[in-house]
Amino acid sequence: MSHMLLIVEPAGQRATRTEAEGREAYASMQRFGESLKSRGKLLAAESLASQSTAVRVHTGGGKAQVLDGPFAEAKEMIGGFFLLDCASMEEAVAIAHECPAAEWATVEVRAIGPCHDR
Repeated sequence: MSHMLLIVEPAGQRATRTEAEGREAYASMQRFGESLKSRGKLLAAESLASQSTAVRVHTGGGKAQVLDGPFAEAKEMIGGFFLLDCASMEEAVAIAHECPAAEWATVEVRAIGPCHDR
């Protein structure tokens, strides 16, 4: 069963780090990903660029709207993800406890499933 770890960071947090601190945080996440890969748990992982360069698209009501970032109302942003192959939600949560980002962000654990599931 697939689960995703979403790294939910406070918006603007990256700007508070020095370059060296940012590089070390990124390196710790890369080491975490390599550990997951060696254990056969990692399906995919990516770090996402800051939301300052993001674009939001909405086509509700038949009218396309495009909003360029940064998004003033956003208090958090998705900083990256790890897609895992786990036997259970409990295993995915245990792996989330190992994630270095849990020290500076929230690690949200989600099962992969269709959008019609409740």
